[in-house]
Amino acid sequence: MNSEKNVNSELCKQALAIVGSPNTLINLVSRRVRQLNAGGGATSRPLINDTAGMGAADIALTEIIEEKMGWEFPEELPVEEPAPKKKKRS
Repeated sequence: MNSEKNVNSELCKQALAIVGSPNTLINLVSRRVRQLNAGGGATSRPLINDTAGMGAADIALTEIIEEKMGWEFPEELPVEEPAPKKKKRS
């Protein structure tokens, strides 16, 4: 049982090294777990061959590590300062 925790933490470390952002990794894994648990369509099938003994989160992490799953970061737009408010004349 203890070795499962070590494998899962190792998968997390490896996936985080690829993704770079913990928040992005959490979003990717949670979205993929929902897809895997939904059943039905093509997106609910694992993208890796050997899933024996793996939970949905481990499958999602392994898909990220093996680059079976892609994602894009949105283009960053420059932040514009708001125009100063005009003072009303009294």
